[in-house]
Amino acid sequence: MATLLRRLAAPSCSSRPWTHVRASAPIPRGGAPLLPGEGVPPPACGGAQSRRKHAEASPPEVDLRRLEGEDDGIVEVLMCRHKARNALGHVFLSQMMNLVSSLANDSAHVVVFRSLVPGVFCAGADLKERVLMNHAESDRFVHRLRSLMTQIASLPMPTIAAVDGAALGGGLELALACDLRTAAHSAQMGLIETTRGLLPGAGGSQRLPRTVGLSLAKELIFTGRRIGGQAALGIGLVNRAIEQNQSGDAAYREALVLAREILPQAPIAVRLSKEAMNRGIEVDMSSAMAIERMCYSRVIPTRDRQEGMAAFLEKRPPRYTGE
Repeated sequence: MATLLRRLAAPSCSSRPWTHVRASAPIPRGGAPLLPGEGVPPPACGGAQSRRKHAEASPPEVDLRRLEGEDDGIVEVLMCRHKARNALGHVFLSQMMNLVSSLANDSAHVVVFRSLVPGVFCAGADLKERVLMNHAESDRFVHRLRSLMTQIASLPMPTIAAVDGAALGGGLELALACDLRTAAHSAQMGLIETTRGLLPGAGGSQRLPRTVGLSLAKELIFTGRRIGGQAALGIGLVNRAIEQNQSGDAAYREALVLAREILPQAPIAVRLSKEAMNRGIEVDMSSAMAIERMCYSRVIPTRDRQEGMAAFLEKRPPRYTGE
């Protein structure tokens, strides 16, 4: 999988590895306030050299936080491009690709994608940057976006998108690349590309039909319609929807509830379950059964399986170690 991710990832805008990924202080179960001083984006610029300088000099537009204590094993990907509403610009994309690549071999049990920008998950493409691109540059940039979504979808551990605000165009495509989604009732979601003379180009035209069904996906994409959290729950676009709270992070808190339900389970079994489903859904039933058998055979010799059986016989909670 690491080889696949390296092949998919395009070079970073920075000439050196991104060093802003860091483990921040643990947060309480109720959530955390915005990180002070983060997420100030650089001005839009043209040319690879200028983008490289901005990528090196600017504060992080994407960050990482590892939870501790009872939540040890949950990792958060924090989107914090405040002035541009987490728009998918060059710097944001490069930092996100580097961060997601770093998670490919991580021991995290669950990864939660959330926004630190009030009222928005991800507003989609950075149109101020896109308007400056010629046809070839635009095609290359969208290819990198598509590669990012593939990287996210290929992460071995479960991923959850916490949609507390607008997730439009590429923002919804990012959420669709995650395994699970929680949303506030007030969130707005939509693949709105046809309203801009485009079509979803970062996986949305493929992942939305696999999530809500072909006919409904066609309706949503043809019309460019935006829907709220409750409607998204009704069509299966999100797993859970909840009334927004005063701090504006209800979907994030619900994502933590969901992550904590996954956390106690055997991590190898969870990862292999994800692999079996993701690979099996793309092939015929006979081939899918062979994939399931292969994944099952890999979990049999693990210590976690032995621990699970022992805990059952001894009538105690299992203590999984991921071995």
